[in-house]
Amino acid sequence: MLQSTLGTRAEAHGVPAAAVAVVIDGEIVEHAVGLLSTATKIEATTDSVFQIGSITKVWTATLVMQLVDEGLVELDAPIRQYLPEFALADEAAASTITVRQLLSHRSGIEGDIFTDTGRGDDAVSSYLTLLGDAAQIFPPGSFFSYSNAGYVVLGRLIEVLRETTWEQALIEHIATPLGLQTVSPSPYEAILHRVAVGHVGPDAEGVQQPAPFWAMARSNEPAGSMLAMSARDLAAFARAHLQIAAGETVATNSEGDDPSLLSRDSALAMRSTEVHLPRLTGMGAAWGLGWEIDREGEGMLFGHDGNTIGQSSFLRLAPEAGVAVVLLTNGGDGAGLFHDIADELLREMAGITLPTPPAPPAASEASSEAPAGAAAAADVAGFLGVYANSTVEMVVSQDDTGRLWLEQRPTPELLALGAEPSTDELVRFDEGSLILRERKDGMHLVLAFLDPAADGRASYIHFGRAVPRTR
Repeated sequence: MLQSTLGTRAEAHGVPAAAVAVVIDGEIVEHAVGLLSTATKIEATTDSVFQIGSITKVWTATLVMQLVDEGLVELDAPIRQYLPEFALADEAAASTITVRQLLSHRSGIEGDIFTDTGRGDDAVSSYLTLLGDAAQIFPPGSFFSYSNAGYVVLGRLIEVLRETTWEQALIEHIATPLGLQTVSPSPYEAILHRVAVGHVGPDAEGVQQPAPFWAMARSNEPAGSMLAMSARDLAAFARAHLQIAAGETVATNSEGDDPSLLSRDSALAMRSTEVHLPRLTGMGAAWGLGWEIDREGEGMLFGHDGNTIGQSSFLRLAPEAGVAVVLLTNGGDGAGLFHDIADELLREMAGITLPTPPAPPAASEASSEAPAGAAAAADVAGFLGVYANSTVEMVVSQDDTGRLWLEQRPTPELLALGAEPSTDELVRFDEGSLILRERKDGMHLVLAFLDPAADGRASYIHFGRAVPRTR
Protein backbone atom coordinates (compact mmCIF):
# COMPACT_ATOMS: atom_id res chain seq x y z
CA MET A 1 0.00 0.00 0.00
CA LEU A 2 2.78 2.44 0.88
CA GLN A 3 4.60 2.16 -2.42
CA SER A 4 1.48 2.21 -4.57
CA THR A 5 -0.44 5.08 -2.96
CA LEU A 6 1.84 7.29 -0.84
CA GLY A 7 2.88 9.54 -3.74
CA THR A 8 -0.67 10.09 -4.95
CA ARG A 9 -1.96 10.79 -1.47
CA ALA A 10 0.88 13.17 -0.62
CA GLU A 11 0.21 15.13 -3.79
CA ALA A 12 -3.51 15.30 -2.98
CA HIS A 13 -2.68 16.85 0.40
CA GLY A 14 -0.13 19.29 -1.04
CA VAL A 15 2.78 17.62 0.78
CA PRO A 16 6.11 18.15 -1.08
CA ALA A 17 7.82 15.10 0.50
CA ALA A 18 6.74 12.36 2.87
CA ALA A 19 8.53 9.47 4.55
CA VAL A 20 6.65 6.60 6.20
CA ALA A 21 8.03 3.83 8.39
CA VAL A 22 5.96 1.05 9.94
CA VAL A 23 6.91 -1.37 12.70
CA ILE A 24 5.23 -4.77 12.26
CA ASP A 25 6.37 -8.09 13.74
CA GLY A 26 9.53 -6.38 14.97
CA GLU A 27 10.56 -5.37 11.45
CA ILE A 28 10.51 -1.92 9.86
CA VAL A 29 8.97 -1.27 6.43
CA GLU A 30 9.62 2.15 4.93
CA HIS A 31 8.94 4.30 1.88
CA ALA A 32 9.56 7.90 0.83
CA VAL A 33 8.25 10.11 -1.98
CA GLY A 34 8.43 13.67 -3.27
CA LEU A 35 10.87 16.56 -3.14
CA LEU A 36 12.90 17.56 -0.10
CA SER A 37 12.91 21.11 -1.49
CA THR A 38 10.79 22.57 -4.28
CA ALA A 39 13.73 24.91 -4.98
CA THR A 40 16.52 22.35 -5.38
CA LYS A 41 14.28 19.49 -6.62
CA ILE A 42 16.22 16.97 -4.51
CA GLU A 43 14.13 13.81 -4.21
CA ALA A 44 13.27 12.21 -0.89
CA THR A 45 14.71 8.78 -0.10
CA THR A 46 14.25 6.51 2.90
CA ASP A 47 17.48 7.80 4.45
CA SER A 48 16.35 11.45 4.23
CA VAL A 49 16.09 13.29 7.55
CA PHE A 50 13.11 15.42 8.58
CA GLN A 51 12.61 17.45 11.72
CA ILE A 52 10.42 15.60 14.22
CA GLY A 53 9.36 18.70 16.19
CA SER A 54 7.69 18.00 19.51
CA ILE A 55 8.08 14.24 19.21
CA THR A 56 11.47 15.25 20.63
CA LYS A 57 9.70 15.56 23.99
CA VAL A 58 9.33 11.78 24.15
CA TRP A 59 13.12 11.47 23.71
CA THR A 60 13.63 14.02 26.50
CA ALA A 61 11.16 12.12 28.70
CA THR A 62 13.03 8.88 27.97
CA LEU A 63 16.31 10.49 29.04
CA VAL A 64 14.67 11.63 32.29
CA MET A 65 13.25 8.15 32.95
CA GLN A 66 16.72 6.69 32.46
CA LEU A 67 17.84 8.95 35.31
CA VAL A 68 14.91 7.64 37.36
CA ASP A 69 16.03 4.06 36.61
CA GLU A 70 19.52 4.92 37.84
CA GLY A 71 18.20 6.37 41.09
CA LEU A 72 19.40 9.87 40.21
CA VAL A 73 15.92 11.41 39.96
CA GLU A 74 12.68 10.95 41.91
CA LEU A 75 9.54 11.73 39.93
CA ASP A 76 7.75 13.40 42.82
CA ALA A 77 10.71 15.45 43.99
CA PRO A 78 10.63 19.22 43.37
CA ILE A 79 12.66 20.09 40.29
CA ARG A 80 14.52 22.62 42.46
CA GLN A 81 16.08 19.71 44.33
CA TYR A 82 18.17 19.14 41.20
CA LEU A 83 18.18 22.67 39.79
CA PRO A 84 18.55 25.04 42.76
CA GLU A 85 18.66 28.03 40.40
CA PHE A 86 15.17 27.27 39.00
CA ALA A 87 12.99 30.35 39.51
CA LEU A 88 9.63 31.70 38.34
CA ALA A 89 7.67 34.87 38.97
CA ASP A 90 5.64 32.76 41.42
CA GLU A 91 8.12 31.59 44.07
CA ALA A 92 5.63 29.23 45.71
CA ALA A 93 5.14 27.41 42.41
CA ALA A 94 8.86 27.31 41.63
CA SER A 95 9.58 25.64 44.96
CA THR A 96 6.95 22.90 44.55
CA ILE A 97 6.79 21.94 40.84
CA THR A 98 7.83 18.30 40.52
CA VAL A 99 9.55 16.29 37.81
CA ARG A 100 6.33 14.32 37.29
CA GLN A 101 4.32 17.51 36.76
CA LEU A 102 6.81 18.74 34.17
CA LEU A 103 6.73 15.42 32.30
CA SER A 104 2.92 15.36 32.20
CA HIS A 105 2.43 19.08 31.34
CA ARG A 106 0.85 19.90 34.69
CA SER A 107 3.42 22.40 35.97
CA GLY A 108 1.34 25.47 35.13
CA ILE A 109 4.37 27.32 33.72
CA GLU A 110 3.70 29.68 30.83
CA GLY A 111 4.30 27.20 28.04
CA ASP A 112 5.28 29.00 24.86
CA ILE A 113 8.45 30.95 25.58
CA PHE A 114 10.66 30.76 22.51
CA THR A 115 13.37 33.28 23.36
CA ASP A 116 16.58 32.61 21.44
CA THR A 117 19.55 32.51 23.84
CA GLY A 118 22.17 31.87 21.17
CA ARG A 119 23.82 28.88 19.55
CA GLY A 120 26.37 28.05 22.23
CA ASP A 121 26.40 25.07 24.56
CA ASP A 122 24.91 27.34 27.26
CA ALA A 123 21.69 27.93 25.27
CA VAL A 124 19.51 25.77 27.53
CA SER A 125 21.06 26.94 30.80
CA SER A 126 20.68 30.57 29.69
CA TYR A 127 17.04 29.92 28.85
CA LEU A 128 16.47 28.75 32.42
CA THR A 129 17.50 32.15 33.76
CA LEU A 130 14.75 33.78 31.67
CA LEU A 131 12.07 31.83 33.50
CA GLY A 132 12.51 34.01 36.58
CA ASP A 133 9.97 36.36 34.98
CA ALA A 134 7.72 33.63 33.56
CA ALA A 135 4.07 33.71 34.57
CA GLN A 136 2.41 30.89 36.47
CA ILE A 137 -0.83 30.12 34.63
CA PHE A 138 -2.35 27.92 37.35
CA PRO A 139 -1.21 26.22 40.57
CA PRO A 140 1.08 23.22 39.89
CA GLY A 141 -0.83 19.99 39.34
CA SER A 142 -4.23 21.64 38.75
CA PHE A 143 -4.71 20.42 35.19
CA PHE A 144 -3.01 19.87 31.83
CA SER A 145 -1.53 22.67 29.72
CA TYR A 146 1.00 21.77 27.04
CA SER A 147 4.31 23.38 27.96
CA ASN A 148 7.38 23.71 25.77
CA ALA A 149 9.07 25.64 28.57
CA GLY A 150 8.54 22.77 30.99
CA TYR A 151 10.43 20.42 28.69
CA VAL A 152 13.32 22.85 28.37
CA VAL A 153 13.56 22.71 32.16
CA LEU A 154 13.72 18.91 31.90
CA GLY A 155 16.43 19.30 29.26
CA ARG A 156 18.46 21.31 31.73
CA LEU A 157 17.91 18.62 34.37
CA ILE A 158 19.46 16.12 31.95
CA GLU A 159 22.41 18.41 31.23
CA VAL A 160 23.19 18.92 34.91
CA LEU A 161 22.96 15.28 35.95
CA ARG A 162 24.77 13.97 32.85
CA GLU A 163 27.35 16.78 32.98
CA THR A 164 27.05 17.40 29.26
CA THR A 165 24.75 19.09 26.74
CA TRP A 166 21.25 17.79 26.07
CA GLU A 167 22.37 17.01 22.51
CA GLN A 168 25.29 14.86 23.61
CA ALA A 169 23.21 13.09 26.26
CA LEU A 170 20.66 12.15 23.58
CA ILE A 171 23.34 10.74 21.30
CA GLU A 172 25.17 8.85 24.06
CA HIS A 173 22.14 7.45 25.89
CA ILE A 174 19.61 6.78 23.09
CA ALA A 175 20.93 7.10 19.53
CA THR A 176 24.22 5.25 19.98
CA PRO A 177 22.86 2.37 22.10
CA LEU A 178 20.09 1.79 19.53
CA GLY A 179 22.50 2.07 16.60
CA LEU A 180 20.59 4.95 15.00
CA GLN A 181 22.59 6.46 12.16
CA THR A 182 20.71 9.61 11.17
CA VAL A 183 19.75 11.20 14.50
CA SER A 184 20.74 14.88 14.16
CA PRO A 185 20.26 17.12 17.22
CA SER A 186 21.25 20.23 15.26
CA PRO A 187 21.87 21.48 11.69
CA TYR A 188 25.55 20.60 12.09
CA GLU A 189 24.72 16.88 12.07
CA ALA A 190 21.72 17.11 9.75
CA ILE A 191 23.77 18.64 6.95
CA LEU A 192 25.70 15.36 6.67
CA HIS A 193 22.50 13.69 5.46
CA ARG A 194 19.86 14.17 2.79
CA VAL A 195 17.83 16.90 4.54
CA ALA A 196 14.18 17.89 4.15
CA VAL A 197 13.44 21.61 4.04
CA GLY A 198 10.18 22.91 5.50
CA HIS A 199 7.69 24.56 3.16
CA VAL A 200 5.08 27.29 3.54
CA GLY A 201 2.52 28.62 1.13
CA PRO A 202 1.47 27.76 -1.48
CA ASP A 203 2.35 30.74 -3.68
CA ALA A 204 0.15 32.27 -6.40
CA GLU A 205 1.00 29.36 -8.70
CA GLY A 206 0.01 26.84 -6.05
CA VAL A 207 3.59 25.76 -5.34
CA GLN A 208 4.84 25.23 -1.79
CA GLN A 209 7.80 27.52 -1.08
CA PRO A 210 10.82 26.66 1.10
CA ALA A 211 10.58 28.14 4.58
CA PRO A 212 12.77 31.20 5.23
CA PHE A 213 14.90 29.31 7.78
CA TRP A 214 15.50 25.68 8.77
CA ALA A 215 16.19 25.58 12.51
CA MET A 216 14.45 27.27 15.39
CA ALA A 217 16.22 28.40 18.57
CA ARG A 218 18.66 26.01 20.22
CA SER A 219 17.29 27.13 23.59
CA ASN A 220 14.14 25.10 22.89
CA GLU A 221 15.80 21.95 21.56
CA PRO A 222 14.73 19.64 24.43
CA ALA A 223 11.15 20.59 23.54
CA GLY A 224 11.57 20.04 19.78
CA SER A 225 13.05 23.02 17.96
CA MET A 226 15.47 21.21 15.64
CA LEU A 227 15.96 17.45 16.19
CA ALA A 228 15.93 15.62 12.84
CA MET A 229 16.19 11.99 11.71
CA SER A 230 14.92 9.48 9.20
CA ALA A 231 11.52 7.84 9.54
CA ARG A 232 13.35 4.53 10.06
CA ASP A 233 15.28 5.80 13.06
CA LEU A 234 12.16 7.25 14.66
CA ALA A 235 10.41 3.91 14.06
CA ALA A 236 13.35 2.08 15.66
CA PHE A 237 13.00 4.30 18.75
CA ALA A 238 9.27 3.47 18.88
CA ARG A 239 10.01 -0.24 18.41
CA ALA A 240 12.36 -0.15 21.42
CA HIS A 241 9.58 1.32 23.57
CA LEU A 242 7.16 -1.39 22.39
CA GLN A 243 9.64 -4.18 23.03
CA ILE A 244 10.72 -2.96 26.46
CA ALA A 245 7.13 -2.55 27.67
CA ALA A 246 6.34 -6.04 26.36
CA GLY A 247 9.24 -7.50 28.33
CA GLU A 248 11.23 -8.33 25.20
CA THR A 249 14.98 -7.94 24.80
CA VAL A 250 16.12 -4.84 22.95
CA ALA A 251 19.35 -5.13 21.02
CA THR A 252 21.62 -2.24 22.02
CA ASN A 253 25.27 -1.31 21.86
CA SER A 254 25.32 -0.59 25.60
CA GLU A 255 27.82 -2.25 27.87
CA GLY A 256 27.29 -3.67 31.34
CA ASP A 257 24.94 -6.11 32.99
CA ASP A 258 21.73 -4.36 31.91
CA PRO A 259 21.95 -3.32 28.26
CA SER A 260 18.30 -2.22 28.05
CA LEU A 261 17.54 1.35 27.01
CA LEU A 262 14.97 1.69 29.79
CA SER A 263 13.38 -0.42 32.51
CA ARG A 264 10.04 -2.04 31.76
CA ASP A 265 8.46 -0.18 34.68
CA SER A 266 9.58 3.15 33.25
CA ALA A 267 8.43 2.33 29.72
CA LEU A 268 5.00 1.38 31.06
CA ALA A 269 4.85 4.44 33.33
CA MET A 270 5.49 6.74 30.38
CA ARG A 271 2.32 5.54 28.64
CA SER A 272 0.16 5.26 31.78
CA THR A 273 -2.44 7.98 32.34
CA GLU A 274 -1.35 10.86 34.55
CA VAL A 275 -4.07 13.33 33.57
CA HIS A 276 -7.28 13.28 31.51
CA LEU A 277 -8.09 16.11 29.10
CA PRO A 278 -11.35 17.72 28.04
CA ARG A 279 -12.24 16.77 24.49
CA LEU A 280 -9.87 18.85 22.37
CA THR A 281 -8.45 18.73 18.85
CA GLY A 282 -5.26 16.75 18.27
CA MET A 283 -4.31 16.48 21.95
CA GLY A 284 -5.42 12.97 22.92
CA ALA A 285 -7.79 11.80 25.65
CA ALA A 286 -5.07 11.68 28.31
CA TRP A 287 -1.31 12.12 28.84
CA GLY A 288 1.32 10.05 30.54
CA LEU A 289 4.96 10.92 31.21
CA GLY A 290 5.81 12.23 27.75
CA TRP A 291 3.33 10.23 25.67
CA GLU A 292 -0.02 11.47 24.38
CA ILE A 293 -2.65 8.77 24.95
CA ASP A 294 -5.31 8.72 22.22
CA ARG A 295 -7.18 5.67 23.48
CA GLU A 296 -6.99 3.94 26.86
CA GLY A 297 -7.79 0.32 27.70
CA GLU A 298 -8.50 -2.25 24.99
CA GLY A 299 -7.23 -1.13 21.62
CA MET A 300 -4.83 1.29 23.28
CA LEU A 301 -3.21 3.87 21.02
CA PHE A 302 -0.58 6.41 22.05
CA GLY A 303 2.06 8.60 20.41
CA HIS A 304 2.99 12.22 19.75
CA ASP A 305 2.91 14.81 16.97
CA GLY A 306 5.40 17.54 16.12
CA ASN A 307 5.56 20.77 14.13
CA THR A 308 8.39 23.12 13.25
CA ILE A 309 8.59 25.75 10.52
CA GLY A 310 6.99 23.99 7.54
CA GLN A 311 7.53 20.43 8.81
CA SER A 312 5.07 18.09 10.55
CA SER A 313 5.70 14.71 12.13
CA PHE A 314 3.43 11.98 13.47
CA LEU A 315 3.98 8.84 15.54
CA ARG A 316 1.41 6.34 16.83
CA LEU A 317 1.95 3.06 18.67
CA ALA A 318 -0.57 0.23 19.06
CA PRO A 319 1.04 -1.90 21.80
CA GLU A 320 -1.38 -4.83 21.72
CA ALA A 321 -0.45 -5.48 18.09
CA GLY A 322 3.21 -4.43 18.42
CA VAL A 323 2.66 -1.87 15.65
CA ALA A 324 4.00 1.66 15.21
CA VAL A 325 3.38 4.11 12.36
CA VAL A 326 5.65 7.08 11.55
CA LEU A 327 4.96 9.83 9.03
CA LEU A 328 7.36 12.73 8.41
CA THR A 329 6.37 15.58 6.07
CA ASN A 330 7.81 18.91 4.94
CA GLY A 331 4.76 21.05 4.16
CA GLY A 332 1.15 21.02 3.07
CA ASP A 333 -1.61 19.22 4.95
CA GLY A 334 0.53 16.74 6.85
CA ALA A 335 -2.22 16.03 9.39
CA GLY A 336 -4.68 15.16 6.63
CA LEU A 337 -2.16 12.83 5.00
CA PHE A 338 -1.45 11.17 8.34
CA HIS A 339 -5.12 10.42 8.98
CA ASP A 340 -5.43 9.15 5.41
CA ILE A 341 -2.42 6.82 5.71
CA ALA A 342 -2.45 5.85 9.39
CA ASP A 343 -6.14 4.95 9.56
CA GLU A 344 -5.70 2.39 6.82
CA LEU A 345 -2.44 0.98 8.17
CA LEU A 346 -3.71 0.69 11.76
CA ARG A 347 -6.94 -0.94 10.60
CA GLU A 348 -5.06 -3.54 8.55
CA MET A 349 -2.31 -4.31 11.08
CA ALA A 350 -3.87 -3.64 14.49
CA GLY A 351 -7.61 -3.73 13.95
CA ILE A 352 -8.03 -0.15 15.24
CA THR A 353 -8.19 3.33 13.77
CA LEU A 354 -7.29 6.82 14.87
CA PRO A 355 -9.95 8.55 16.99
CA THR A 356 -12.45 10.50 14.89
CA PRO A 357 -11.44 14.18 14.84
CA PRO A 358 -13.95 16.59 16.42
CA ALA A 359 -16.36 18.24 13.99
CA PRO A 360 -19.07 20.88 14.40
CA PRO A 361 -22.71 19.77 14.64
CA ALA A 362 -24.39 19.17 11.31
CA ALA A 363 -26.18 22.16 9.84
CA SER A 364 -29.47 20.29 10.20
CA GLU A 365 -29.10 20.44 13.98
CA ALA A 366 -29.21 24.25 13.99
CA SER A 367 -32.51 26.05 14.40
CA SER A 368 -34.05 27.12 11.09
CA GLU A 369 -35.18 30.33 12.77
CA ALA A 370 -31.69 31.50 13.75
CA PRO A 371 -28.56 32.34 11.73
CA ALA A 372 -26.14 29.45 11.29
CA GLY A 373 -23.92 29.27 14.34
CA ALA A 374 -26.19 31.43 16.49
CA ALA A 375 -26.33 30.67 20.21
CA ALA A 376 -28.53 31.93 23.03
CA ALA A 377 -26.70 34.70 24.87
CA ALA A 378 -27.32 33.11 28.26
CA ASP A 379 -25.78 29.82 27.11
CA VAL A 380 -22.44 31.36 26.16
CA ALA A 381 -22.15 34.38 28.46
CA GLY A 382 -19.52 32.65 30.57
CA PHE A 383 -17.33 32.06 27.51
CA LEU A 384 -17.23 35.64 26.21
CA GLY A 385 -14.22 37.80 26.98
CA VAL A 386 -10.50 38.26 26.46
CA TYR A 387 -7.89 35.59 27.28
CA ALA A 388 -4.15 36.22 26.92
CA ASN A 389 -0.66 34.97 27.63
CA SER A 390 2.76 36.15 26.50
CA THR A 391 2.27 34.95 22.91
CA VAL A 392 -1.38 35.51 21.97
CA GLU A 393 -4.55 37.40 22.84
CA MET A 394 -7.78 35.49 22.17
CA VAL A 395 -11.10 37.35 22.07
CA VAL A 396 -14.38 35.42 22.15
CA SER A 397 -17.35 37.61 21.19
CA GLN A 398 -20.97 37.39 20.07
CA ASP A 399 -22.51 39.65 17.43
CA ASP A 400 -26.03 41.06 17.24
CA THR A 401 -27.29 38.01 15.35
CA GLY A 402 -26.08 35.63 18.05
CA ARG A 403 -23.10 34.28 16.09
CA LEU A 404 -19.88 33.58 17.98
CA TRP A 405 -16.40 34.63 16.91
CA LEU A 406 -12.80 33.95 17.90
CA GLU A 407 -10.22 36.62 17.15
CA GLN A 408 -6.57 35.66 17.68
CA ARG A 409 -3.88 38.32 17.92
CA PRO A 410 -0.37 36.83 18.09
CA THR A 411 2.40 38.82 19.75
CA PRO A 412 5.40 39.94 17.64
CA GLU A 413 7.41 36.97 18.94
CA LEU A 414 4.86 34.49 17.62
CA LEU A 415 4.39 36.47 14.39
CA ALA A 416 8.11 36.01 13.74
CA LEU A 417 7.58 32.23 13.87
CA GLY A 418 4.91 32.35 11.16
CA ALA A 419 1.69 32.88 13.13
CA GLU A 420 -0.91 35.22 11.65
CA PRO A 421 -3.84 37.19 13.11
CA SER A 422 -7.17 35.53 12.40
CA THR A 423 -10.93 35.74 12.96
CA ASP A 424 -13.01 32.55 12.84
CA GLU A 425 -16.60 31.64 13.55
CA LEU A 426 -17.40 29.37 16.49
CA VAL A 427 -20.39 27.12 17.20
CA ARG A 428 -21.47 25.11 20.24
CA PHE A 429 -19.81 21.71 20.71
CA ASP A 430 -19.82 19.66 23.92
CA GLU A 431 -20.96 21.03 27.26
CA GLY A 432 -18.53 23.79 28.14
CA SER A 433 -16.85 24.05 24.75
CA LEU A 434 -17.02 25.68 21.32
CA ILE A 435 -15.59 24.57 17.98
CA LEU A 436 -14.48 26.37 14.82
CA ARG A 437 -17.20 26.13 12.18
CA GLU A 438 -14.70 25.86 9.32
CA ARG A 439 -11.60 23.70 9.13
CA LYS A 440 -8.34 25.56 9.71
CA ASP A 441 -4.91 24.02 9.22
CA GLY A 442 -6.70 20.78 8.41
CA MET A 443 -8.85 20.59 11.56
CA HIS A 444 -11.76 22.04 13.52
CA LEU A 445 -10.19 23.55 16.65
CA VAL A 446 -12.09 22.88 19.90
CA LEU A 447 -11.99 25.45 22.70
CA ALA A 448 -12.89 24.26 26.19
CA PHE A 449 -13.78 26.78 28.90
CA LEU A 450 -12.55 25.81 32.35
CA ASP A 451 -12.76 26.71 36.02
CA PRO A 452 -15.80 29.02 36.09
CA ALA A 453 -15.72 31.76 38.72
CA ALA A 454 -18.60 32.70 41.01
CA ASP A 455 -20.10 34.88 38.27
CA GLY A 456 -20.13 31.91 35.86
CA ARG A 457 -17.36 33.26 33.65
CA ALA A 458 -14.67 30.76 32.63
CA SER A 459 -11.23 31.43 34.06
CA TYR A 460 -9.43 29.76 31.15
CA ILE A 461 -9.84 29.07 27.48
CA HIS A 462 -8.19 25.74 26.70
CA PHE A 463 -7.12 24.34 23.32
CA GLY A 464 -4.29 22.18 24.63
CA ARG A 465 -2.77 25.23 26.24
CA ALA A 466 -4.69 26.90 29.06
CA VAL A 467 -4.87 30.67 28.50
CA PRO A 468 -6.16 32.74 31.43
CA ARG A 469 -8.92 35.30 31.20
CA THR A 470 -7.71 38.91 31.39
CA ARG A 471 -11.09 40.61 31.13
